[in-house]
Amino acid sequence: MTALTSPRANLARALLARVAGPDADATRHRIHRTPGPRWFDPRSPIGRVHGDASMFVGGAGALLLQSLHPRVVTAVADHSDYRGDPWGRLQNTAAFIATTTFGTSEDAARAVAIVRAVHTRVTGSTGDGQHYAASDPHLLSWVHLAGTQSFLLAHQRFGRRPLTPGECDEYVAQSAVVARALGATDAPTTVAGLRAQLRAFRPELGSTEAARDVARFLLLDPPVTWAVRPAYSLIAAAGLEMLPVWARRELGVPVVPVLDPLLRAGGKVMTGTIRWALDPVDPVRVPLHLAPAAG
Repeated sequence: MTALTSPRANLARALLARVAGPDADATRHRIHRTPGPRWFDPRSPIGRVHGDASMFVGGAGALLLQSLHPRVVTAVADHSDYRGDPWGRLQNTAAFIATTTFGTSEDAARAVAIVRAVHTRVTGSTGDGQHYAASDPHLLSWVHLAGTQSFLLAHQRFGRRPLTPGECDEYVAQSAVVARALGATDAPTTVAGLRAQLRAFRPELGSTEAARDVARFLLLDPPVTWAVRPAYSLIAAAGLEMLPVWARRELGVPVVPVLDPLLRAGGKVMTGTIRWALDPVDPVRVPLHLAPAAG
């Protein structure tokens, strides 16, 4: 096949434009094809997780879970234009994950340095007077833990090839490399350690208006057209379903356990569809010179 069929091409182009921006092809070529040493083997667990369509669900779950820390969500609300430019924020986050996972060591270190510089300017206080700073190792740890948990859980439920227990530990350890580079301390290197640290954060987490606002934005008022809202809703709902019951309640979301299997089924349908669209242009799976153009 020399070109994608039209529906597949259109879906691939739309997805890449949202996640990687208008210059998606150039960005992906630079990240994946620039010669040089890398922090990770793309075939290793972190490459398999971060290169899989399940990241769409994992990302939704991560944002919801991260918002339950009052200082973290206040920092986002005060300093991030996630409502005014949600796709720009998504593209920046996706580019950082892709660069540190698949890019050259030099590019990965540069991406980390840029984020650390931005973090130094993100400071303030919550409504009840708690100080926050995005460079705070403790808050960085929470963001890292919530993201690692969400990405790994999404991959195990919706990924192409779920990891073995040993590979899950390796994924956590590889993710810790990036967390330490960003300034987080005591990043776990096993699934057991990840779960223990998540439990330790529980007393700090809770419902705030800012967290509920994030949930409403992601689940009820997303920045997508009505034509694609059903598909988006299946992804977001699958991300929500990954959260523990207490977290969903703190976000003000009704918990209906009987619906959870349906939410998972919707997540499987959507990740399968995304994977079908992107496989022919996946730079990890297909040599770039053999991949048909997405446009």
